[in-house]
Amino acid sequence: MENYYFTSHEVTPVTMAVLSLRDVNGDAVTRVIEEDAEYVVDHSPTKIIDNACRFFGSSLKGRQDGTKDISGITHKAPISIDPSSGMYFFPTTSPSNRKCSWIAHSHIDKVNKAAAKHTEIQFTNGRKIVIDSSYGSIMNQLQRTAQFRYLLDHRIRLFQQFQPGTVPETSS
Repeated sequence: MENYYFTSHEVTPVTMAVLSLRDVNGDAVTRVIEEDAEYVVDHSPTKIIDNACRFFGSSLKGRQDGTKDISGITHKAPISIDPSSGMYFFPTTSPSNRKCSWIAHSHIDKVNKAAAKHTEIQFTNGRKIVIDSSYGSIMNQLQRTAQFRYLLDHRIRLFQQFQPGTVPETSS
């Protein structure tokens, strides 16, 4: 797997994790892990996630507000960058925390306890990472993301049932 350094990066359906790093000067940079590649990007993980949301016509704040409206989750809210392509991500800490990383829900295969307050995440392609967050916290985030995903997908399916021409017209 090769590493590349970029000044920007687009999150796609093959993006598995957007991880917080510090460069040699202590500035925020990000390690982006995709199914077959890895990149270092010259922005914080939360900025990369916000840019991805903006690409799809919203913002991180807008997506967080949507999560709150749909599921009631207000803190460390999971988001849907683009529900039609299955891009649901959850933060490992508060997104305002400079150590916050983002994990793609659909790429997770297993979650295991690691050293104290660390968690190993195994992705569906067999790749493993260890993150600085407790097992309980990550399991909670995983479950909250699954619930939010279910609720949003259910709304979308209901809406699609009532496409133009499928709702009976009423006579006046």
